[in-house]
Amino acid sequence: MRGVVVAASLALLLSAAPVFAQTAGQTQPAAPAGQPPAQRPAQTVPPPAPQPPAPFPQGAKIAFVNLQQIASQSADGKAANAKVQALIQKKQVEGTEKTKTLQGNQQKLQQSGSLMNEQARTQLEKEIERQQREGERFQQDAQAEVNELQQELQNEFQKRLFPILEQLSKEKGLQILFSAADAGVIWAEPGLDLTGDAIKKLDAAAAKPSSPPKQ
Repeated sequence: MRGVVVAASLALLLSAAPVFAQTAGQTQPAAPAGQPPAQRPAQTVPPPAPQPPAPFPQGAKIAFVNLQQIASQSADGKAANAKVQALIQKKQVEGTEKTKTLQGNQQKLQQSGSLMNEQARTQLEKEIERQQREGERFQQDAQAEVNELQQELQNEFQKRLFPILEQLSKEKGLQILFSAADAGVIWAEPGLDLTGDAIKKLDAAAAKPSSPPKQ
């Protein structure tokens, strides 16, 4: 970015590391017998009204943004997170089905293995070993696929965001724009926080229809 320094690399607020092979049949613990269900309070305290953003200090040459907040609150960031969540959910469903099949064969071997002839029992044992190996590979491949998608979306997000930050910095007459988290900001004038402005500009750019290709 010319004329602007963003002292950080962008980190999208995506989901925590997924678990793809989940044990089938897991349920939440039930409430003890005889204990009434928890009652919601009759009245809830309304959230405080949002405060207007602090004005930008006139003549300031340094400001900062919260990149994680931009990623989590902007339309582009939310769309990226939704794509990752969809892939994680898909892989979790596939992993759960594989786990159910494996558990079914394990249960069959445990309950009926002694009644099988040697050939049938050996074949079932080999099938269980194959499914275990495939399950391990599936988890590794699924995690790699999610990581690849996260990296791809992060790169695309950076390409859209950094020109917006450069434009915003020029409009404010800045010499330096910091990432608050990575720069280690302990305290700053609230008006120097341009996170909200960056989100508005990014969302506005995303809402503009793309121009048709030139003939």
